Amino acid sequence: MARKLRVEYAGAVYHLMSRGNGKQDIFLDAKDRKMFIKALGETCEKTGWRVTAFCLMGNHFHLCLETPQPNLVAGMKWLLGTYSTRFNKRHKRVGHLFAGRYKSLIVDGSNTGYLHKVCDYIHLNPVRSNLLTREQALKDYPWSSYPLYLLEPTQRPIWLEPRPLMAEKGVQTDNMSGRHRFELLMEDRKLQELAGSLQDYEAIRKGWFYGEEANRRELLVKLDAAADENEAQSGVIFRESQRMKAMDLLKELLRREKLSVSHLKQMRKGDPVKIKLAAEIRKRTTMSLKWTAEHLHMGSWTYVSNLLSLERLQKEEIVGTHSK
Repeated sequence: MARKLRVEYAGAVYHLMSRGNGKQDIFLDAKDRKMFIKALGETCEKTGWRVTAFCLMGNHFHLCLETPQPNLVAGMKWLLGTYSTRFNKRHKRVGHLFAGRYKSLIVDGSNTGYLHKVCDYIHLNPVRSNLLTREQALKDYPWSSYPLYLLEPTQRPIWLEPRPLMAEKGVQTDNMSGRHRFELLMEDRKLQELAGSLQDYEAIRKGWFYGEEANRRELLVKLDAAADENEAQSGVIFRESQRMKAMDLLKELLRREKLSVSHLKQMRKGDPVKIKLAAEIRKRTTMSLKWTAEHLHMGSWTYVSNLLSLERLQKEEIVGTHSK
């Protein structure tokens, strides 16, 4: 059976979920969860994603996010691959961490109420899994975006965008009063969840689109029209734009270092300047290690990976020494 096509377009809103391979846990402790949130932040920096909600459970996670550019596939590939590599390295494991393909559902984000239903579904996961007692507040579960909503904007990650969800719940101002009202609304939702009186979640768990039928039909028409004009391969278009972005960045970095491509070819593969350039490219783009190694003339991608890992460890040691 052919795989379902990933629908990508600028401004798309998705509910995403991925489980551990063989239902194994993908988070073994708090450090793993912090490691995933860090990787999510790095992914957002690369892709421009705006996260509306997330929740980390034991053997799976949920995300709701907007992609200003059509880059879901590239971003998820980087996020899942990066976290898997770091998890396996930390726990001295090998093999696949995640099971098959992640699930993606396009969410109608046109202020029709579907976004807040999806985000409530995500934030209430700990309640459905009996990780909170009736007496505990929803904010007592630390591994979701919900507690972050109750903080001052300056204390939140820059990639978390709470305004769409708050607006759909009728909270127009992100101040102390607005956040308190949001908290009361969510505590009421928690009680409804405990009482089993919330809506059926089947439409969120299955299908490819969650929203108004008119909006679903409009999206299908646009996708069909784009396909007829050979423009619907937005993922292909994005990957090409990422290659252009990476090449422009490389030219900018070479100008900054007063170097040329011919200089790169003459320099040794592990030259510190090349390592610095590789780290910058990996931080600011979604290009692969193979692409980075090829364009910086650094040999194999595994060699580049080892160099970057060593550099990262050295930086962490320096920071750790200074913090003592």
